[in-house]
Amino acid sequence: MQKEQRPAVADWFTADDGRVRLQGTRCNDCGTPYFPKNTLACRNPQCTGTHDGSELVEYLFSTRGRIWSYADARYKPPAPYVSADPFVPYIVAAVELEVEQMVILGQVVRGLTVDDLAVGMPVELTVGTLYEDEDAEHTVWMWRPVND
Repeated sequence: MQKEQRPAVADWFTADDGRVRLQGTRCNDCGTPYFPKNTLACRNPQCTGTHDGSELVEYLFSTRGRIWSYADARYKPPAPYVSADPFVPYIVAAVELEVEQMVILGQVVRGLTVDDLAVGMPVELTVGTLYEDEDAEHTVWMWRPVND
């Protein structure tokens, strides 16, 4: 029997329509995107809006970008981070999104090593399992290489 899939972090990404998208907010006045969601007010000092929080709207980020930097994560992070037991090393990539031109950090899909990656390599969002418990697979967004 397959376990239920649950986001490890609620409201940070969605795959409801079959397409993985990061969920954030965007200032309706100046267009500044925020990830994770900003619910207070636009923090862009050049924004001409009211800065009272009313100008922030829900926003789904673009799904592709290019690797800006990456690293091997060989040691289990401290709490409150939750990982598989036993710990399995993984790769973290900082990816500059095509549309928003901001850098988002995330794990790279399992099965790749740092030798498989390069700065500037095109990647796209997908969903992967962060850890499992007796009830569910807890999922997060991950980056996977694509042919440009």
